Amino acid sequence: MAKCDEGYRCAVCGEPVERLRESELYLKFVIGWIDPETLHITPDRHIECNPALAQFIRHPEFEPVECGGAFDKSNLDADFAAERETLVTRGWTRLLELEQLDLPIHEYPLEEVRAKWREAGNDPERPIDADLRKEP
Repeated sequence: MAKCDEGYRCAVCGEPVERLRESELYLKFVIGWIDPETLHITPDRHIECNPALAQFIRHPEFEPVECGGAFDKSNLDADFAAERETLVTRGWTRLLELEQLDLPIHEYPLEEVRAKWREAGNDPERPIDADLRKEP
């Protein structure tokens, strides 16, 4: 099988990351932590293989993950931890939705992430050569 047909392998455990709901890469993309231009070159991991991130998902379909150590959310500022939990849980819920939808990849992120891209002039829906067609 060609390398591109293999999909993503977890950079931690080496096993395939088979579904969106398992993908740390796509979770980070959905919540705006991965630039769309680097998505294809960024390694993936199972969400559970990164307990520092996984501990923030609170959803009935997600088995809670304990982080322990210095990065345990109980050691973080309570307001920060609550905000992070809300964002990461929303992102993981979005991954569940995406598994049921047939959307182009630029529509995967949360709406506020897509809005920030548009405000910054980085609208992924805009043709790459749009600036080349402008009159001087």
